[in-house]
Amino acid sequence: GIVSLISLAVLSYERYSTLTLCHKRSDDFRKALLAVAGSWIYSLLWTVPPLLGWSSYGVEGAGTSCSVRWSSESAESTSYIICLFIFCLVVPVTVMMYCYGRLLYAVKQVGKIHKNAARKREYHVLFMVITTVICYLLCWIPYGVIALLATFGKPGVVTPVTSIIPSILAKSSTVFNPIIYILMNKQVRRTL
Repeated sequence: GIVSLISLAVLSYERYSTLTLCHKRSDDFRKALLAVAGSWIYSLLWTVPPLLGWSSYGVEGAGTSCSVRWSSESAESTSYIICLFIFCLVVPVTVMMYCYGRLLYAVKQVGKIHKNAARKREYHVLFMVITTVICYLLCWIPYGVIALLATFGKPGVVTPVTSIIPSILAKSSTVFNPIIYILMNKQVRRTL
């Protein structure tokens, strides 16, 4: 989940820099490889601490999966959950909102001046990426809310039954990216 969100934040910055900043385009994949590797390393930095004693992992909800122990009341667990929430949800979502807000403003300004095929294609890609981000957030926000309720709410406020649907919805988020890509990509649709 963290890798997916960080990748979407990196993708939003890439779209932002491609369309609004003056960068020399390069055909090598070094930048993409660095972005993917950086996403995985950043995510790894935030998922290893419970293995080293900062919080812990445990059975989640109905006992069908493993996650951070959201209901632990120790200071270490609470501080980890707050940091996880800030650095693995709030910061990436803020980056995405900033980048897409600036992009939408730029697209609106450029649209007034001229419309050519390349720009139309870029706008279509931008729309596809924004759709992907919105779907991701719709899948993960309920899980985040339940996790925060389990952490900071009254003990027992989140029952195993209550946590099942947000957990399944969050884990199903990876299914939506290919579906969105297929629905919004004319070449893929023609091939199918």
